[in-house]
Amino acid sequence: MKLLEERIRKDGTVKTGNVLKVDNFLNHQMDISLFVEMAKEWKRLFADRPINKILTIEASGIGIASVVGIEFGVPVVFAKKAQSINLDGVSYVTQVQSFTHNRIYDVIVSKKYLSADDHILIIDDFLANGCAVNGLIDIIQSAGATIEGVGIAIEKGFQDGGKLIREKGIRVESLAIVESMDAATGEITFREQPQQN
Repeated sequence: MKLLEERIRKDGTVKTGNVLKVDNFLNHQMDISLFVEMAKEWKRLFADRPINKILTIEASGIGIASVVGIEFGVPVVFAKKAQSINLDGVSYVTQVQSFTHNRIYDVIVSKKYLSADDHILIIDDFLANGCAVNGLIDIIQSAGATIEGVGIAIEKGFQDGGKLIREKGIRVESLAIVESMDAATGEITFREQPQQN
């Protein structure tokens, strides 16, 4: 998605350790008009799928997933990274290692909000090593629900996450795939993606 690639080039910052900082428009301050365009693109890409629920993980995915939920006209569920008194009843739980925070989280979704009848689109801001998405896949499979696909804003194509998830036969649609980035120069290159009609 050229619009997103241009915004990453303009406002993204490359940090050492393969960190791409996009907090001024994607995952701290949010550009909702950009999110609307992203949601329209995922709606177009997944138009053939019977999606009835969006699933994401707190916290950065929530804003994007909410706009996607509006576009699809379906509820959004987010996996919590901590047990709370608001989580009553039985939950699906898995563990996820965060690339950004370098720690392992319990990820929790109440069983009230996922069932075997659900056809789920996973939405997240980043795909690097795939731990967060794999955790959500684990939760969906525990619920007996159907994974209709994964929508990612920015995929780090030089890390294995996207490849590993696609090898499971799961459709991944990343709107921008970073092929390489250089902290010294700030240069970011993107993988050429097929032109969409």
